[in-house]
Order: sequence, then structure tokens, then C-alpha cells
Amino acid sequence: MWLRRAFFGWLIPAAFLLPLWLLVGWGVFDAGGWAFVWVIFLAIPGVFVWQLILTLLVRARGTVRAHRAVSWWDVLGFTVWHGLVISLGFFARAWWAPVMVLTILVGVGLFWLALWQLWREAKPSVAVLRTTEGYAYIPPTEARTESAQPEVIILSEKQSPGA
Repeated sequence: MWLRRAFFGWLIPAAFLLPLWLLVGWGVFDAGGWAFVWVIFLAIPGVFVWQLILTLLVRARGTVRAHRAVSWWDVLGFTVWHGLVISLGFFARAWWAPVMVLTILVGVGLFWLALWQLWREAKPSVAVLRTTEGYAYIPPTEARTESAQPEVIILSEKQSPGA
């Protein structure tokens, strides 16, 4: 549970730190002028906005807000996506382009995963509530028996002789 709560707290700072890492990585690993244009105009705004969208989708779920912890699917998805974004900051020419394509695909997949989890959790269910700890069942209502007659009380008004 502590790991899922740590990811919950990491989602918003990640929107600022991951783009910052791409800028720092460009400077440290001497990526060149075209990489600087890519970092400034595409990578930093793209990672920032996408991370905020994903964070809002995850935090929109009731169980995430209630437990202040993301799901294990979120932990897996964000670990892979953040790892790929961090690896882009090393600007290794040999594997940078395929990793960038993979990063975009994983980011889109993470978006659909977040939407799927939000839809699944928001969809009304009749008898089963899904929680992060398991399932909770709603007890059935009491069935009325036909033989039991409800008690009826009849009140009649008395007429007074002077009225």
C-alpha cells in the first residue's frame, strides 16, 4: 500500500520534474541544436500536459481519492512510462528514436488504461461494490410475505351536539 500511496503523491510533481529532466539531460549529454528545439517545443509541453491529463484521470476515480493510493495497474503503467521518459533524457543516438516511439505508444496506452479504470469504476453495479481491498456485497432487501397484514388504525371524528 505504501508504494501505491507514493505513486499517488508522485503524480503531480512528475508533471514538473520529468520535463525538467529532459531539459537537464539535453544540457548534460550535449544532445545538439535540433534536440534542443525538440525539447523546448515538443517534449517539455507534451510531457507536462500529458502527465497532468493522466493525473486528473487517475485522481477522478473514487477509490483513488478515498484511499489516496493508485491501483496496481497505475503503478505498472506509470513506472514504464516514466522510465521511458527518463531514458529519453539521456539522448543516446543509437536507441533514442525507437524509445521515443515506444514512449508515445505507452503514454497513449496509459491514457486508455486510465479511461478504462475510470469507466469501470464509475459504471453502476447492482449488487457488488469494487474496492481496492476486494469486494463488498450489498445485502438483499427483506422480502414481504403476503400473509402478513399491515396494521390499520381507523380514527373517526365525533360530532358534538352544539356544532
